[in-house]
Amino acid sequence: MTRSPIELSTTPDDHRIARLAAAAIALSLVDAAIPLPLPGVKPGLANIVTLLVLYRYGFATAAWVSGLRVVAGGLLLGHFLAPGFFLSLTGAAASLATLALAQRLPRRWFGPVTLSLIAAFAHIGGQLLLARAWLIPHDGVFLLAPLFFAAALFFGIINGLIVARLLGESQPPDPAEPQHA
Repeated sequence: MTRSPIELSTTPDDHRIARLAAAAIALSLVDAAIPLPLPGVKPGLANIVTLLVLYRYGFATAAWVSGLRVVAGGLLLGHFLAPGFFLSLTGAAASLATLALAQRLPRRWFGPVTLSLIAAFAHIGGQLLLARAWLIPHDGVFLLAPLFFAAALFFGIINGLIVARLLGESQPPDPAEPQHA
């Protein structure tokens, strides 16, 4: 009996998702290497890629990139299927679910910075709820909420400004927008 090789055919979209996921994974590794005073407080640099993908390619591609980032990041950092992995997965899922709803809001008032803030708050909110339900079954975990939400506010603004800048540099002006001389 002869064996036939397994062939996978890929599309240009598959290659784009792989490149974008690789960028998000690399930023997750940078995040993990940054020493911060409180465990769980991270800049969320990979969220920059997720927001850029959401704006450029839509929700489905952003969900793929985010999911691949969580799984590959968990494997590379050695916490796949550990509590940190599930916290990351929950935060990413909460963030994506919120972005799915928020991207339908008027772009005039809800741009990259606002969406970044919404995603950051959803991310930490999801993580706190999972921590309360599973890891620390006591309401005392919520005493850390102000600190975590302050970090989400700070890093959400920074990441949103980076996304706005990157989008502004790569997109032609919208013909529907009035031009000012």
